[in-house]
Amino acid sequence: MLKSVGQRRPVTDSGEDARVGELLTAVSRLRRELVGHPAEFPDRGIAEDELATLHAMALGGAPEPARLRRSLLLVVGSIGSVSALAPALAAVREAVERLGSGD
Repeated sequence: MLKSVGQRRPVTDSGEDARVGELLTAVSRLRRELVGHPAEFPDRGIAEDELATLHAMALGGAPEPARLRRSLLLVVGSIGSVSALAPALAAVREAVERLGSGD
């Protein structure tokens, strides 16, 4: 998506894209909540792997939107039915959408 003249991405004091920091925060929260969730379910490992992937992509700088969305779909498919994780999962989804939109 092309940006209008004068339109800029939000950045932190360190110069990094604030949306990347938002993704890191959201992913970290969901990872903590997943670790603390007592129930075992068949696709838990998939969710853990994809959250680690999302974290690594965010640490690497400006992640590729298509790859972010793919990882998000795998996470949602793996833990989307666990209602206790819904708020943290929604935060990850929103962070991925913001990064993927280019706004």
